Amino acid sequence: MNKRVLTYLKFSGLTLLVVMLFAFTSKRNKERRINQVLIEFVEEQDPYVNEGTVNKLLIQNQERVTNVGKEILVLNTVEQELDAHKMIEHSDVYLTVNGELRARIKQRTPIARVNAVTPFYVDVTGNTMPLSGNYSAHVPIVHNVSEREVSEVYPLLKKIQEDEFLKRHVVGVYKNIKNQYELELRVYSFRVVVGKVENLNNKIKNFKAFYQKALGDQSLDKYKKVSLQFSNQVVCTIK
Repeated sequence: MNKRVLTYLKFSGLTLLVVMLFAFTSKRNKERRINQVLIEFVEEQDPYVNEGTVNKLLIQNQERVTNVGKEILVLNTVEQELDAHKMIEHSDVYLTVNGELRARIKQRTPIARVNAVTPFYVDVTGNTMPLSGNYSAHVPIVHNVSEREVSEVYPLLKKIQEDEFLKRHVVGVYKNIKNQYELELRVYSFRVVVGKVENLNNKIKNFKAFYQKALGDQSLDKYKKVSLQFSNQVVCTIK
């Protein structure tokens, strides 16, 4: 028997062994039942959706997932069911060798609440999401804005969420009769007129400079309105 034939036989034998092991493993997986469901929420987020809600979504063929054999559990379908939930941004569903079904859940993050006839949140991506029955988000309240106007105000809401100074001070956003946006502050009674949602970086930079100076002068309580609409200046209206 020459070397080439011997090599061929070894390769054929190895291939046969792999096929047999795969068939054996596949058979065992089909016979194995899912014995536990574990749900993990990634990142530290407020509980807008809870484990009970996720468990209800982890259902296939009208049976609880724990009673479904691995062979008929389509993980992509389960992920799609979870991702379709209005409180969930992304899910990752997988099975362990021990028969555990694990779901990693990332919730959507609200950055503002719109005070409409049916209130709703605006999330960090600029999409709307319903209020949660589990938790109320501590975010600025938006007034006089409809759902179709969310895309217009979203850059301002995102700026508030990303800027620690604004996040600490702003509790409300209003659209006035002139279609200009105003900010309501947590402590002081004056309104901050942002105007149109444009040139936000420069406007906020000017407001911070004004705020620090007025804070040092102890004059913040004197103002009724602070306007940021004009280039490179802050115009104040005294009470």
